[in-house]
Amino acid sequence: MSIPTDRTYLETHEWHKADGDTVVIGITQIAVDQLTDITFVSLPKVGTKVTAGGRFGEVESVKATSDLYSGVDGEVIEVNDSLNTDPGTINRDPYNDGWMIKIKSSSPVTGGKLLSAKDYEAKVAH
Repeated sequence: MSIPTDRTYLETHEWHKADGDTVVIGITQIAVDQLTDITFVSLPKVGTKVTAGGRFGEVESVKATSDLYSGVDGEVIEVNDSLNTDPGTINRDPYNDGWMIKIKSSSPVTGGKLLSAKDYEAKVAH
């Protein structure tokens, strides 16, 4: 499995792709594989403040419900509303069309608990 190197990761399987002070967040293929068929996603509203290490939503599958976490502080500026009607998009394309939220970051996108692709892969390798 290939883990994209153009983003950073949390050990809880969220990816963060920065473009200036905008950060797009979704979940990794590893998370998708563990959850199997995703049936529902609960995401925050635009304008919601999020904190690094804080919960911003949850994803439900036929197997489990998992909390979603942010690796940066900021404010939600966009939500992928298409996931409300087709949460399976996350299963099909977790790194692109399956993105969940966009945050205008008020904290550095590097450091803290965010891991490089290599470090993430080493932490979650089985």
